[in-house]
Amino acid sequence: MHPIQLFDPASSTYTYILCDEQTREALIIDPVDTQIERDLQVLRERGLRLVLTLETHAHADHITSAGQLAELAGAQTAAPEDCGIRTAAIQIKDGQVLRFGGESLQAWHTPGHTGGSMCFVWREHVFTGDTLLINGCGRTDFQSGDPKALYHSLTEVLFKLPPTCTVWPGHDYQGRSHSTIGYEKANNARIAGKSEAQFVAIMNALNLPPPKRLAEAVPANLQSGLLRHDAPAPHQLVERAAQGYAGDVSCTLAMAWWQADEAVLIDVRTDAERAWVGFIPGAQAVAWKQWPGMASNPGFDEQILREVPPGKKALMLCRSGVRSIAAARRATELGLIAYNIIDGFEGDPDPQGQRGRLGGWQFNGLPWRQN
Repeated sequence: MHPIQLFDPASSTYTYILCDEQTREALIIDPVDTQIERDLQVLRERGLRLVLTLETHAHADHITSAGQLAELAGAQTAAPEDCGIRTAAIQIKDGQVLRFGGESLQAWHTPGHTGGSMCFVWREHVFTGDTLLINGCGRTDFQSGDPKALYHSLTEVLFKLPPTCTVWPGHDYQGRSHSTIGYEKANNARIAGKSEAQFVAIMNALNLPPPKRLAEAVPANLQSGLLRHDAPAPHQLVERAAQGYAGDVSCTLAMAWWQADEAVLIDVRTDAERAWVGFIPGAQAVAWKQWPGMASNPGFDEQILREVPPGKKALMLCRSGVRSIAAARRATELGLIAYNIIDGFEGDPDPQGQRGRLGGWQFNGLPWRQN
């Protein structure tokens, strides 16, 4: 059994999809935002249900699509606990086993490229992110990088794997797809036969330019790829014009309308997303699209007209504002006064769905209260 290996030419990033052939549950490692349609198409074509998105670290050269995949496919996001990606539902610990269907993989903490970097071991395969590359390794000059830590991660952790274990790297810039632990241990130009002092000297002398997307990629990836630049401050009252619907509003203004019984909150997230991220007290669930296939919900028109009484505003919300805008436009076509809430919903996944935050408002059970 082999992983599905996918490639993003712009960043030379490899993305991997693993699946349980019996249950068709799948996970994805290091997805790229610009390739989300490709990845969803692969899932659809193979009849897979995405249950996990994994990050090897907080990337500096591309933006992850983990948050979008959580929205669109109902997947649960997971990231190394020491990477600071607090939006991830699962904060992965060293040695933690992650399961999908009847399959499982184990997370190994391998700091050096970044302080929180992890590799994932599955059967006779290891997914090394930027820790170990083919005939190379990740740089150590930013994001808590440490050449001594990387030397230990390579020689005392990864090189303890069987020599036949297949290495699947996070990047390659020369068209190579995979390697083996045995080959890298014997031939890797940066680490093979090198002492710690020699390796540290090599890494400190690289003098590489910073990644082109460093300034935008890292902040976005610390929020699972869903960093919003247009959201207002939590307590700011905002209403702005928009095309095709009544307008965009801040959460604070939306909540004021809702508490005054002037509006109805409409949660257009998928059923799967609500189930694991959290339910929003007082909001009516009217999914805009549903997995599998993310086809439009055929019952949307009937449901939205049933939930919003005449004369009341319809306040659309989702995770990041993409679906809520589309839903607001459709509701407007149906004759409703529909707004998009600018702030997305941030949930703390738990079985009861009792914690979460919408813009400047949060709840732990009921009622809503402002931060």
